[in-house]
Amino acid sequence: MKLERLISIIYKLLNNDVLPASALADEFRVSQRTIYRDIDVICAAGFPVVSYQGNKGGFGMMDGFKMDKSLLGSYDVDSLVTVLKGLSTVFEDERAQGTIERLQTIGTEQQTSSLAVDFETRRMDPEALPLLRSAISKRTIIRFDYINGKNERTTREMEPVRLHFKYGNWYMYGYCRTRCDYREFRLSRMVELVVTERDFEPHLEVPEETPVTFGDERDHVEDVVLRVAPEALAEAMDQFGRVEKSFHSDGSMTMRIPVYKPLEACWLWAILLGFGSGAEVLEPIGLRDILKRELQKTLELYE
Repeated sequence: MKLERLISIIYKLLNNDVLPASALADEFRVSQRTIYRDIDVICAAGFPVVSYQGNKGGFGMMDGFKMDKSLLGSYDVDSLVTVLKGLSTVFEDERAQGTIERLQTIGTEQQTSSLAVDFETRRMDPEALPLLRSAISKRTIIRFDYINGKNERTTREMEPVRLHFKYGNWYMYGYCRTRCDYREFRLSRMVELVVTERDFEPHLEVPEETPVTFGDERDHVEDVVLRVAPEALAEAMDQFGRVEKSFHSDGSMTMRIPVYKPLEACWLWAILLGFGSGAEVLEPIGLRDILKRELQKTLELYE
């Protein structure tokens, strides 16, 4: 514990001009006398610690003393620090914070970063991520109920392997004991998560996640042609970014969106209905009929 404290103090002194002994004592929950002894040990190890007197006094490293910056470039360091800051906030990870402080000693002097990362967790229980990460590191079986794409609720037991953040959502990948195979689960659809007290032995080989396929998708992909009003352009482009677009003189836009079996794609219906009067489906005709039916069901709820 003392060695870890000494290392942390060194990095803090490298990252700050002056640090009061009282601040260090409060952070590491030791007495100021202990901090003074730690500083003596650090000096004896060859680090040029300077003592500053006065109201704003404390300890700092001699000017010009920095860690070797040849290991990583400033761009690499800034990018790593930014990502780690996002992760340390989500997981409340003190070890990540320690890594950030060590990286900052070889970073640039600039105060602002050109990169920002937000691992948002608004769509799920904020306590789920720390629980799942702990289960992964301790190799502990988890149990939860899951709502699949067909709105079916099942109870699962799983040997967690890794967490993934992709498509703006968090996913858990691991061995599902209920299905006796590797599966991926979206965290926003997991409820009643429990970390059991049962451990598991890791499998010798863990397959990589594979995208879900539906046979030969090319035979079932159909273009959905959407006319978007000017007031809905931003939302439509957020939802369907990488598709063919045509802008018109009146400010509207036509989108051509390739979709696998659009007449069965409930996720697509929900998005299109969410546009309200801001978008109209031009093709296929069958999709127009489906949206009419869904709108009628919604109207009946409020009659």
